Amino acid sequence: MTDVIVVGAGPAGLLAALRAGDLGARTTLVTRDELGGMAANDGPVPVRTLAHAARLIRDARQLGGYGIAVSEPVLDYARLLARVREVVASVRDHAALRPQLEAARVRLFEHAGTVRFADPHTIETADGRRLSADKIILCTGGSSRRITVPGFELTATHSDAWSLPSLPPSMIVVGGGATGVQVASIFNAFGTKVELFQAAPRILTTEDHDVSAAVARVFRTAGIAVHENFGTIEAFEKTPTGVRMWFSKDAVRRSAEAALVVLAVGWVANTAALDLAASGVETDRRGFVRVDRNLRTTATDIFAAGDITGELMLVPQAMQAGFVAATNAVRGALLAIDEPVNPIGSFTDPEYAQVGLTETKARETRDIVVVTVPFDVTTRTIIDGRTDGFCKLIVDRSTAAIIGCHVVGERAVEIVQVAAIAMAGSMRVDTLARIPLSFPTYTGILGRAAASAARLLRLDSLTRIAEAT
Repeated sequence: MTDVIVVGAGPAGLLAALRAGDLGARTTLVTRDELGGMAANDGPVPVRTLAHAARLIRDARQLGGYGIAVSEPVLDYARLLARVREVVASVRDHAALRPQLEAARVRLFEHAGTVRFADPHTIETADGRRLSADKIILCTGGSSRRITVPGFELTATHSDAWSLPSLPPSMIVVGGGATGVQVASIFNAFGTKVELFQAAPRILTTEDHDVSAAVARVFRTAGIAVHENFGTIEAFEKTPTGVRMWFSKDAVRRSAEAALVVLAVGWVANTAALDLAASGVETDRRGFVRVDRNLRTTATDIFAAGDITGELMLVPQAMQAGFVAATNAVRGALLAIDEPVNPIGSFTDPEYAQVGLTETKARETRDIVVVTVPFDVTTRTIIDGRTDGFCKLIVDRSTAAIIGCHVVGERAVEIVQVAAIAMAGSMRVDTLARIPLSFPTYTGILGRAAASAARLLRLDSLTRIAEAT
């Protein structure tokens, strides 16, 4: 019997196995397929590669305005997919922590197939192994949710969209959350006619209203048809050129047709094959594994981390959770998942990102100062011709603490990382305002927003220097 078995080798599983091994535990890592999980193989890595290609096309079309004569860019989709495969393989070989796992003496079983529990301390793999451990950490991730309406088998998921043999002339994307808007943004840039359908009154419902409105506005300007509050899907049917989606609202039946329909309507935990009943692990009403703050499940010796728990299903947070779960599995309940600073964002065009409280949530409990600086008044965005967007800073009036930052526009994700570091370091807004950020940079807009907030709070007249950038 080994000390720890980690099931799943995505971001959570890799960090869990590495941490357990570093702590001296005899550790076994079992993965159904390749190292890296969904993140490396059909999630953020291929998505970011495709998004980079979309940016290159966009930037090429801007060259004429800077005196550089080029012809209209032509996308070779087959070559792009080959590049995606190259990147995925490189990440798997160089960034998936394989050397570190070997150094920590983690025993690795790749391509083991599905895993099921025989009892709370024993698992069986599809390739015939039976493994036992004192502690087990579940990191099997999640997958796209399907909707059960007639014809649903005619639809695709985001994973299918990244591996299409050819570029579809038209596409319907159902779901206006993070995944759906990424699919819509990327394929629109490639020249596909895209319609984005969102059942809720607005896309990106986890963002503030002004963020989702700004993204929707730029999408529409770019040619994406955004249908919010569209109604209820009734069925899909095959047509000579693709798929027709039937939907209704207020007793009126309508339809839309495209070469491909992509569903991005949520996420489900990968637990179906695990036979959790044999382990004592319970799930919540959504089907995600229930855990406490220490990431212990309802079975004493089984922990879980990452998408399988349904909490902040993002790579950095999964890695953090894997570290916490492994630490607690080996050493006891020492660490808890309670980090309030979680920067998140998306590589759409325009990018959007946030950290901390939304303005809506902050106003419920605090007296706040909110400053919004538009992109079209800052030097770097004007130089680069990227003036769509804004930076919004939310500050607690009584403490001058930065409690939220929301950005829409070019390099929004990077800008928010700086705000996250300031928040994690308990930096007051006037302190941030006095940092001489390099000029001209995209990050400079954060200093400008901080200076404006400090001025409103009458904290320091010197912050006017930052307002000029």
